[in-house]
Amino acid sequence: MTYNTSLNDIIGIESVKLGFFKELQRKIYELKASNVEINQKKHDLKCVLDGIPDVVAVINDDHTVSYVNKSFYDTYSKNNPKGLKCFDVFKGDTKPCQSCPLERAKKESLGLCRQLQIFNINGENRQIECTASFMHNFMNEQNKILVIQRDVTLEKHYQAKYMQTERMATVGVLAEGVAHEINSPLTSIGGFTEALIGRLKTLRQFLEKDPEGVRLLNDFDEYLQTIHKEYSRCSDIIQNLLTFGHKENQFSIVNLNNIVRNSINLLKPKLKHLKPDSLHIYLDKQDPAVMGHHGELMQVALNLIHNALYAIDNHNHHGEISIITSTYDDIATLTVKDTGHGINEEDIDKLFDPFFTTKPVGEGTGIGLSSCYNIVKQHGGDIDVAGRPGEGAVFQVILPHFPE
Repeated sequence: MTYNTSLNDIIGIESVKLGFFKELQRKIYELKASNVEINQKKHDLKCVLDGIPDVVAVINDDHTVSYVNKSFYDTYSKNNPKGLKCFDVFKGDTKPCQSCPLERAKKESLGLCRQLQIFNINGENRQIECTASFMHNFMNEQNKILVIQRDVTLEKHYQAKYMQTERMATVGVLAEGVAHEINSPLTSIGGFTEALIGRLKTLRQFLEKDPEGVRLLNDFDEYLQTIHKEYSRCSDIIQNLLTFGHKENQFSIVNLNNIVRNSINLLKPKLKHLKPDSLHIYLDKQDPAVMGHHGELMQVALNLIHNALYAIDNHNHHGEISIITSTYDDIATLTVKDTGHGINEEDIDKLFDPFFTTKPVGEGTGIGLSSCYNIVKQHGGDIDVAGRPGEGAVFQVILPHFPE
């Protein structure tokens, strides 16, 4: 049977074709828009990952590197590691690490492992907190591992310094307690010594005609005077320790000259190692008075003098220290100068930063000058510092003068 195609049939086919092509164009447009959106999301994700300061890497199950963010190149200064083994890229080894976080993550029920490792980065050992966690594909299958490396070297360094500072604070509390315990028997020793010195006058009346008795009295007098002198010295030390550790926050009138004298008394064991005429003390005759906390201001003076001692000790003991108090109109100053090793220009702006120190590991915590700065600021004052390498340093504490 023959079917004759009419004009309407032809028009209908063309109409279908036209609709098909329009639908195809719409789909192509949607796909292009979707592709642009996907590319934008990929770009945004890359920007996010590159903005993370930690090293981020995606590792395949066979330990080959699939992706690294920008921080990898900033940290390791290497070329594209894609396709290389992670243990070769990060540690330069030929086999997986003994405590491989990737392998440990596989054994963990949550698929997550976090551990601290030592990495040699650009010739320097760094403490790296390494976190490995499984990634899942769209079928929820574990196929890759996300590794995040965070450099915690500085953080661990600060933690160690904080612990050292805490131990120092504990020792300070212990010293204050010991000072309290010693103060009572020391007072008794002083009282009985003074009583015996008074009794010697009565004994001398009975023994002054006996030459041997006179010699004994002279010996006893010398011994008792020595005991009383040492008692007075120990009593001053105890009082300085108690004043230094006093926790009262109330301000009172404090004489900067007394602050210097008390600090020198506490540092006598260290100062006696100085060469003759290497310590110069110039105290203002007007007795510069300030409104403040005696113990805290002593802490400032002790820190500055101790740092000056350290500076000239590292200068082969060939140095001098000058401690000066003065008043100018409405300000009072305490200045500590030394002719030690000086200060590098790049370090001056960081001297009062917490935990910053130019001393070797184990010799400084970086707390001293930071505490001094905070104390002086709380007293409404300021600290100026100047110095050059090899030319010594000058620290000047500036406080509001409080005329008595």
